[in-house]
Order: sequence, then structure tokens, then C-alpha cells
Amino acid sequence: MINEELPAVVIGAGPVGLAAAAHLHERGLPWVLLEAGGNAGAAVGRWGHVQLFSPWRHNIDTAARRLLDAAGWAAPDPEHLPTGAELIGDYLEPLAKLPDLAGRIRYGARVVALGRAGIDRIRTDGREQAPFVVRLADGTELSAGAVIDASGTWGTPNVLGVNGLPAHGEPQAAHLISTALPDVLGAHRADHTGRHTIVVGAGHSAANTLLALAELADQEPGTRVSWVTRGATIDRALGGGDADALPGRGKLGTGLRLLVDAGRVELVSGFGVHTVRVTASGQAELVATDGRTLAADRIVSATGFRPDHRIADELRLDLDPALGCTRRLAPLIDPNEHSCGTVPPHGVDELTQPEPGYYVVGMKSYGRAPTFLLATGYEQVRSVTAALAGDWAAARDVQLDLPETGVYSVTPSDQSTTPSAASGGCCG
Repeated sequence: MINEELPAVVIGAGPVGLAAAAHLHERGLPWVLLEAGGNAGAAVGRWGHVQLFSPWRHNIDTAARRLLDAAGWAAPDPEHLPTGAELIGDYLEPLAKLPDLAGRIRYGARVVALGRAGIDRIRTDGREQAPFVVRLADGTELSAGAVIDASGTWGTPNVLGVNGLPAHGEPQAAHLISTALPDVLGAHRADHTGRHTIVVGAGHSAANTLLALAELADQEPGTRVSWVTRGATIDRALGGGDADALPGRGKLGTGLRLLVDAGRVELVSGFGVHTVRVTASGQAELVATDGRTLAADRIVSATGFRPDHRIADELRLDLDPALGCTRRLAPLIDPNEHSCGTVPPHGVDELTQPEPGYYVVGMKSYGRAPTFLLATGYEQVRSVTAALAGDWAAARDVQLDLPETGVYSVTPSDQSTTPSAASGGCCG
């Protein structure tokens, strides 16, 4: 249970962080929300041009909805598939501007370190009673009774290198490499018009970018599109099609299959990137581990995301060695075994760390697993905030009804992620 004299600090004003704030408010607990960006959903805005494949009914938290409805909010069509920009404008911004929440949200507040007052990571005596110290980039510090980290993974994309390390030459070729979901039909159109673009990755962000590039190629002569995957087959990347409980998600794979079959996208499979070179003509040349090469004007690295736990270096964490999530959560979300729709219900018990009162929620809670859905994050924060209020019956009454993907599992080495409203999940 939280020390009610100190606030719970929530990190990140994306959908899951704002949901945590809504639940804390309903529970009558003190809280403050810290957002590094200048507005609610700042990370979502980076992919605002992308349409989610989950409809509104899967993207709105229950506590947030209660607060919005009480304020006379005009709810969107529950079956509409919003873009990231609509998610911000029609949901996150109205939520963050509610009088009950607005006064406790601080923008431009980047958390750089967490600790315990007067206690380093070694000391045990008195640890649980010591307040958290939350240090910001400007040097100011806040005291907290609990910390809920909903900062996501958007800022830490995976690298191109097939072994998880940057490919040789990747930093030197960074000016030719875009991270996931460039706006190829809008703000980044000039980077790809009349040029050859290679998309590396086999998840939903790769699919979105490939579909947009194919549309650009229809409009602009000389525009070429290649798709590089690490795996030998693309069956899992193409998804469940008509068997997917979310039609928007199924259509991604179906559309991608049509592009490949029609030759509008050149597929190069089984290509593990070892080296990136900048050629004399200014192109980026990818070199595979088997020696094959492929050159293009632009590279889009849609290889997924990974968590950054550096702010918690002075806290006691027990992380799964493969995924970087809590050990208890790892087998429930392992992408070798689970797709987005087969993750079992989980809450505070699976998210608890050896550091009492510190919880990572949302996309970051999944570590490197790309099987996250917004509904999962909302149930996480409902459970965690109930526990902080001392209502353990509600905290452990975890229920989760996820839409099936039509695919049993994904291939983690090749699975990239399309950010959901949680600033980056595969499942939207």
C-alpha cells in the first residue's frame, strides 16, 4: 500500500500512463504524472499518420472513460480504427485536460534517475520505508511513495544487426537509415520519392511502411520498394488474415501478401544484416552474414524496440535475461509461445519487482516481447493502482479478453512492432 503522505509518480503521458492517473484519481490516492514531451501522447505523435488496427472500443481505458463521460465527452465511434493523431486529439488530449487530472501533469519533465532517499542499492535496512527519489533532467528531485513507469520503448529501437548488436558501419550510415514508421506519404515523402527504399523487419510496423511505400510508388515513377526479412519464410509476418479477430490487423498481412505476389514489393528473405556500407554514390549497402549484398537510397529499420532500464540502476530489479521484463511475467508473454491474443491475464503479482513500490507497465513492461496490446496495459494499471490502495481482492481479480490474431506465435528475431497507443506495441 502506498504511503499516502507522498504521491505516486507516473512516468509518461501516453495512453497507459494517463490510464494510471485516472485510476489513481478514482482511488483517491495522491499522484503526479511526469511527461518528457510537451503534450499528452508525445510519442504517439511520432506515428500519428498510422492507423491502428484495433477499433476505439479496445483503445479506451475504463476509468478514463468514466472521467470523460462525466465531463460530457463526445465518444468516438467504437468500431472506427483511429490514427495515432486521432488517438491524441479525440482521447488523450481531452483526458489530460480534465480539471481532475490537468493540474497534476507536468510536461517537459524528463526522468533521468530513480533511487531511495538516503539509501543506495546495497542497503536493505529501512529500504521499504524510504521514499523514492525521482530526479529530473534539470536537476530537480521529487519524493514519491511509489513509481509507475509507463514511459514505453519508442525511444530505444532495435538495431539492424542480426545478432542484436549494431551492424558494422551502422552508426556511420545513420543519415541513410530511418527508424520505424516514417511518414512516407507525408512529412518524409521527399526522402523516398523516385528512390529505392529497403524496409528491414517482419512485423506490423514493417507492413505499414511497405503498404505506404507501395502507394507512393503508384503515385511517383521510379520509386522502388524492397523488403528484407531475417527469417527464411514470411508466413508469420503475413499474419492470420481472415482468421484474425481484428479485421484491421488481418488486412495488413493480406495486403502485404498481395504486394509480394504482384511483384510490387521485392522480397529478400533469410537476410541477416551484418554490415552497412555507404557507397561512393551515396547509397546504403547492406551486407548479409552469408555475403549477399543489397543497396538502396534509404533504409527503414523496422526491427522492433527494447526497454531502457537505466533510470532504475539504483533500484533492485529482477529481470528476465532474455526479454528484460519481470521474471514472473516472461513465460506469459514469451513470443516464442504467444501471439498478441494468447497472453494470459496478469497484473500486480507478475509486475512486482524486488524493489517495493516500483512497477513498470505498458509496452516497457513487456521488455523485448512484441505481443503487447493496449487493453493489457489498462488492466495492468487497474491492478497496480488497486494494490497501491490496499485493495488486494480487486488487484488480483485480473481479467483480460484479448482478440485472437489467427497466428499462434511470432518469430522474435524477426518481429518488429507497430506502436500502439502505448508508444509502441506490436498489436495496436
